[in-house]
Amino acid sequence: MTTMRTEPDTGPPVSWSLVVPLKPLGLAKSRLAPALGGTARARLALAFAQDTVAAALACAAVRDVVVVTDDARAGAALAALGARVTEDTPAAGLNAALVHGARTVRTARPGAALAALNADLPALRPAELERVLFAAAAHPLAFLADAAGIGTTLLAAGPDASFTPCFGGPSRARHAAAGAVELTPGAVPGVRRDVDTPADLRAACELGAGPHTSAALAALRGAAVPAPRTSPTPPG
Repeated sequence: MTTMRTEPDTGPPVSWSLVVPLKPLGLAKSRLAPALGGTARARLALAFAQDTVAAALACAAVRDVVVVTDDARAGAALAALGARVTEDTPAAGLNAALVHGARTVRTARPGAALAALNADLPALRPAELERVLFAAAAHPLAFLADAAGIGTTLLAAGPDASFTPCFGGPSRARHAAAGAVELTPGAVPGVRRDVDTPADLRAACELGAGPHTSAALAALRGAAVPAPRTSPTPPG
């Protein structure tokens, strides 16, 4: 049985390095195939990552963002936002990419506080992410379950804590079994809402997609995707 703990809104002041993995765009978001062709999926995958990284960099609790990707186009676009990009030299899957990114951070800053964050959070809000990271700072290891309650969207390892990600499939149970505390920091829907399916995309749009995703969806008008709900100001 998974144990959940209610967390305070704030924790010890910690400045986090986020590691964001992104597979080559041509291989991304295959579960959107019923609604979108390959070119459209690649465009949306990049837009999701751009909104995720932009929101993360705008979060007061985030020191920097390291993107692990072998996709040159994505790397250039995310570097332009201020992320540090490193190649996925292990090329051995999601968790190996995250470990590589974490090693990159801790080689430069031993003992850094790390958090792995999914790249497909188009409705991410900096304030929500800050709440999650403040709650995570109270524990050596902590994670946030996705909206479905099966996977994980964020895994945090505090200063000097070992970092052993178990993403993929039912990762919520695996992270809990590995000793990470499941965070319940209140309403943070944008941090939980990753996008794999057309239904996920509709739900993210209901929350309010970021500007890159909104622009990509507008350009794909006529495809079988929902129209985004946008607000006058960027997510914050």
